[in-house]
Amino acid sequence: MQADIPQRIPVGISQCLTGAPVRFNASHKHSRLCTEQLGSLFELTPFCPEVAIGMSTPRAPIRLVGDPKAPSVVGTKDTRVDVTLPLQHYAEQVSQANPQLCGFILMQKSPSCGMERVKVYRDNGHPADATGSGAFAARLMARNPLLPVEEEGRLHDPVLCENFVTRVIVYAQWQALQRDGLSAAALLRFHARHKYLAMAHHQGLYRELGPMLANLRQQDLQATATAYFARLMQCLKTPAQRGGHSNALQHLAGHFKHVLKPQEKQELSALIDDYRRGTIPLVVPITLLKHHLLNHPDGYLVEQAYLQPHPAELSLRNAI
Repeated sequence: MQADIPQRIPVGISQCLTGAPVRFNASHKHSRLCTEQLGSLFELTPFCPEVAIGMSTPRAPIRLVGDPKAPSVVGTKDTRVDVTLPLQHYAEQVSQANPQLCGFILMQKSPSCGMERVKVYRDNGHPADATGSGAFAARLMARNPLLPVEEEGRLHDPVLCENFVTRVIVYAQWQALQRDGLSAAALLRFHARHKYLAMAHHQGLYRELGPMLANLRQQDLQATATAYFARLMQCLKTPAQRGGHSNALQHLAGHFKHVLKPQEKQELSALIDDYRRGTIPLVVPITLLKHHLLNHPDGYLVEQAYLQPHPAELSLRNAI
């Protein structure tokens, strides 16, 4: 029931979050959450788009201007400075040169790295009604639509942090499957292993995954696998809520209905209900399920990623 992941998963990160003084005012935004807690799992590769395109440190600030759906990145004081295209081209370079990356952590509110909700200004200098995305971040996400991407600020939300780490690990496992050699049997094993994880995240998309793999002998395997993984990542991008987790927990508990004593069934059911009501964290019913699995081994359940989607030492389920 240990998370089956590569050691030190490669993940990109905005360089200022690592403590490097690369911001416009020569400061940094060091994130201990990223470099210490998540850094124990991720091999962080830093990128600073603004420095990479030749801007100095310190430098005159820049901001988003124009249409929030496709803003330009121009100088705050000198609007003749327009670095939109260089930032977009750098995102293309990073994407092409770093196919090993399994995720990316961005600096929020940045006109280059902000994932969303970045302030946009009108040409007259007044704030626009809508917000936008940084030029580098927008092109990076467009170029890599399945890549798990998150902002550092949002990672302080336990649910969003657990969701991001889970997606990065699944992405890394998929990359490993591709490297080891795709086969129908390997694809079916991958789906079986992630069944309850998908169930917890999005019931509708979960129900679409199994039928996609029916009659694999009559389908183009690589095309089917590509479509399947795209749907799986779409499913996992929806953070699992208490209702989804409770549903997955109940399905897992059903595997023990013939082996548990009545009082054990009652205890497990009560803990799932307590979790659904928000009185205990997810780790409590999960721990009891693992206990029963040790006493009543089940080869199918042992392989379930849902029971241990990430290293236990990260304690990501203690606060959700």
